[in-house]
Amino acid sequence: MNFILKGSLVHQIIIGLVAGVLLAAVWPEAGMAVGLLGDFFVDALKAVAPVLVLILVCAAITNHKKDSQARMGPVVMLYIIGTFSAALLAVAASFMFPVTLQLSGTAQAMAAPDGLGEVVKNILLKIVDNPVNAIAQANYIGILAWAIGLGLVLRHASDTTKSLMSDLDGAITKIVTAIIRLAPIGIFGIVAATIAETGFGTLVGYANLLALLLGCMAVMALVVNPLIVFLRIGKNPYPLVFTCLKESGITAFFMRSSAANIPVNMELCRRMNLDEETYSVTIPIGATINMAGAAITITVMTLAAVHTVGIEADFLSALLLSVIAAIAATGASGVAGGSLLLIPMAASLFGIDNATAMQVVSIGFIVGVLQDSAETGLNSSTDVLFTAAGSHKRGDPYPQKLPLEEVAA
Repeated sequence: MNFILKGSLVHQIIIGLVAGVLLAAVWPEAGMAVGLLGDFFVDALKAVAPVLVLILVCAAITNHKKDSQARMGPVVMLYIIGTFSAALLAVAASFMFPVTLQLSGTAQAMAAPDGLGEVVKNILLKIVDNPVNAIAQANYIGILAWAIGLGLVLRHASDTTKSLMSDLDGAITKIVTAIIRLAPIGIFGIVAATIAETGFGTLVGYANLLALLLGCMAVMALVVNPLIVFLRIGKNPYPLVFTCLKESGITAFFMRSSAANIPVNMELCRRMNLDEETYSVTIPIGATINMAGAAITITVMTLAAVHTVGIEADFLSALLLSVIAAIAATGASGVAGGSLLLIPMAASLFGIDNATAMQVVSIGFIVGVLQDSAETGLNSSTDVLFTAAGSHKRGDPYPQKLPLEEVAA
């Protein structure tokens, strides 16, 4: 019992996970009932995340010092490289292991973007959203725009104002820390309710598609991302990779929301002793634009539709799909329905009609029990991974001051 109460947060989460599975298997009705605990936890994180992003980014820029060692540019560049690499990986895997789908029935009626132009338009309009509405609607693109704008203006404010921003920063951090401690109970409720309600029987018919999606995400997390980090820091990347997957990826997997996982990532960066002026900006930005998992989903599902209808895709078309998927994935957080609703846009590149594409989207929602969880886990853990790597210079000590064993403890 002492281990359960005083163990690390990750160990407590694992205990909550196992307990949730057992409860759903033995007493499904009770599993459904405790789902309220999961809803409470996720809603609490989603409620605090927009305010957290606004205050932390604004405070970081307001109190930014001219001699600061913040390295935001390299981190954002790693985000872009990672997302595009994920799209290329998904193209290669889809041609090596082509998957076909059973398309039948009526497609769900949803509002998907007509093309890349509409995605860009949505992003631009969200940048100039009313700040109150941006917070209420969790429009992180708009929140970031206002936080950066206010921060730049407040850099010239009085010391009293800057001190107030620092105090708000500390206050919101304490609130977030308290919410994060509820993670084991929240994940217990999420897992119990999910398994009790859906189970995994419906996923058997889409095993090949799931294997391709999850396989691509696993290769991205365990091969491509470590290679990118190695090229950046010149050291063995795997201790850092595994720490990020364990400390960030697990919680993101079950919460299925990069935005909700922002507080977890901020806390991990703090424990890793990364530069606060860097991660207080790059983590929220990463939750908005670092979308390797979304790029994989868009690409794999689109090429599955291509193979299903018998279209011959050439190399140039596939390369163009990679570019479109990477750009569209960056705006996935600003489109209702996330990456799945961007599939019709990508499918139109190959002349696939909207009705067919929306059937693919429907299949996406079926496999989304695992696909969306894995996608979020990859995206969110990579936010910390690239923030740590981008904050590092060759010849420097490892990207954190504390040993990884202490961070994970």
